[in-house]
Amino acid sequence: MAKTYNSSFTFRLGLFITRTMLRVGMSMGGMTLLTVRGRKSGQLRTTPVTIVKQNGQRWITAPFGAVNWVRNLRAAGVATLRVGRHTETVSATELSTKEAALVLKEHLDSFPSFIRQYYNVTPASSLEEFEVEAPRHPVFLVKSLSEWQGAERNAPEGKALFS
Repeated sequence: MAKTYNSSFTFRLGLFITRTMLRVGMSMGGMTLLTVRGRKSGQLRTTPVTIVKQNGQRWITAPFGAVNWVRNLRAAGVATLRVGRHTETVSATELSTKEAALVLKEHLDSFPSFIRQYYNVTPASSLEEFEVEAPRHPVFLVKSLSEWQGAERNAPEGKALFS
């Protein structure tokens, strides 16, 4: 059985240290700061996340399930990614269960062991097992807003890619 997410003092301390290191520009294995507007408060909320990259695509995975940043990102659809002084505004689209399962299966073995313990699958598990697990771990495709806007300009007339 996968470990259940629990925001302990030690975990919160680790997040604080990670956030601080990323704010000053220290690279931490693909981690970045995600800033998204709160769905209820409207205040900006920042948390460290790991960006998964492959073939020019980028995804954000939620190893701890539908926590607050996931719900905020679902509601907002846009966020800012930041490491040090480099910031990028992105659009985020949640993947379907089948798409998320493919991303998780492809990349689970690259996750640190303290993250893998939150999954009920192993890198050797079948795609069907990942499809059962995927709803517990939302995955978002992220694209720079300039990529989305460029794609929208090139879309056939009357076929906006997002509204």
